[in-house]
Amino acid sequence: MSGVGRTIGYALLALPLALSPVRTRLRVPRLLLHEPVSARRVPAPRCLVHSVLSAGTGLVAWFLTLLAGLVLIRGLAYPLVAANAYETAWGGPTLVGAWLVHAALGLLLAPAFLGIVALLGRLQLRLARTVLGRDTTWWTIPISIALTTAGTLFFIAWTHQI
Repeated sequence: MSGVGRTIGYALLALPLALSPVRTRLRVPRLLLHEPVSARRVPAPRCLVHSVLSAGTGLVAWFLTLLAGLVLIRGLAYPLVAANAYETAWGGPTLVGAWLVHAALGLLLAPAFLGIVALLGRLQLRLARTVLGRDTTWWTIPISIALTTAGTLFFIAWTHQI
């Protein structure tokens, strides 16, 4: 598996890791990403903060991965998914035009969503180093809160349009 694939995997593991013991949270980055997180004795409040922030970024990563799959499948299989409404769709009024536009969008958006998930994996690593480890990088906490909030608002907007 490539480095980007491992980072995406680590971003998706953020949600179950939020509920795991601290030892596991420190071991997974070393085993999966080959990046150790130097630990100190982690008090309960720090563990709770990491759990909340890790779960938030993990949920956003899962949602973006779902969207990547949806746009790719929907774009490539457009005639099977939405064959009745192609006259007014992007690329219409022909089925071939609508299929080409939706396939191109799927092929462009899916890697973009997965790239954002990979960035969330890198943020998750920095977050573990900051909250559980010895790193003093302060910006990971507000960035994680902001991305979780933005992801939640995006999810709410997406559910209202489907």
